[in-house]
Amino acid sequence: MNNSFKLQLNALRLVIIAGIVIMAIKFLAYLLTHSNAILTDAIESIINIVAGGFAYYSIYFASRPKDVNHPYGHGKIEFISAGFEGGLILTTGIFILVKSCFNLIHPNEIHSLDTGVILAAGAGMINYFLGKYLVRIGEKNKSVTLIADGKHLITDMYMSIALIVGLIIIFVTGIYWLDNLLAIIFGIIIMVTGYKLVRKSLAGLLDEADENVLNDVLKVLNDNRNPNWIDIHNLRVQQYGSSFHIDCHVTLPWYNDLQSSHDELKKMEALIEKQFDERVELFIHPDPCIPISCGICQIADCKVRQNPFEKKMEWTLDNVLKNERHQL
Repeated sequence: MNNSFKLQLNALRLVIIAGIVIMAIKFLAYLLTHSNAILTDAIESIINIVAGGFAYYSIYFASRPKDVNHPYGHGKIEFISAGFEGGLILTTGIFILVKSCFNLIHPNEIHSLDTGVILAAGAGMINYFLGKYLVRIGEKNKSVTLIADGKHLITDMYMSIALIVGLIIIFVTGIYWLDNLLAIIFGIIIMVTGYKLVRKSLAGLLDEADENVLNDVLKVLNDNRNPNWIDIHNLRVQQYGSSFHIDCHVTLPWYNDLQSSHDELKKMEALIEKQFDERVELFIHPDPCIPISCGICQIADCKVRQNPFEKKMEWTLDNVLKNERHQL
């Protein structure tokens, strides 16, 4: 197991332990106040712990090396983890929405709101710092699971702020039905958060094109353009946890021998591997240039040119994703 995975697992251990403490604080606040809005926040903490445990296992499983049965590694489980967490969040939101609507018709007595505000504020601050920490580690290591977990915790903090404001208003005005209205709003927000996580998970499992990653690849290639790389097309990126599989077609001079073509492709691979901290596997297919390639070919001393050079073609998402050679 490399250092990247060890760092991710250590971060998740911290989050699970802190999550148990936060859950205890929130349920204590609920027992003291009997507030549905605080109960909403407390139930969310249970989801955090369960999701954190599943995320821990998924990171551990993703760290296993490639084998005969999993030639691309085990990283796809991270998308399953993110989808599982999103499903739990979505289900929680529905439960909270139903319960809060019921309590609007059959309200319950609320008390000790001042204590509830203090406890909710403390739990919210802990969630915020944990969330920022997880997102930072997740972005550094390209981990979908950690980023999803971190954003979930940050969302919890924003909900805690809204909860505190709502409880203060209820405490000052004495309008206790606002507690259930606040819980309904939180339920809807939680459902939207869950939907987004499920959507992102499905996008990863179905290998939906990630424009941010593709643009990172194109920036590296455009900034380090080599005249022998006449054209790039059919560029595709698949993500497996924190690793990427990239394949594309590169048009090279037709008169290059096999060794020269191999050397050119290795230069391209080295640039992309550096951009992704070597968490990338590349399959590059070389294509020989044809007469229509001359218009975009920047090799100045080409002795077999059949058509004049017209202009440099900038590689963009609009032209590199197509499975066809480019021409002007």
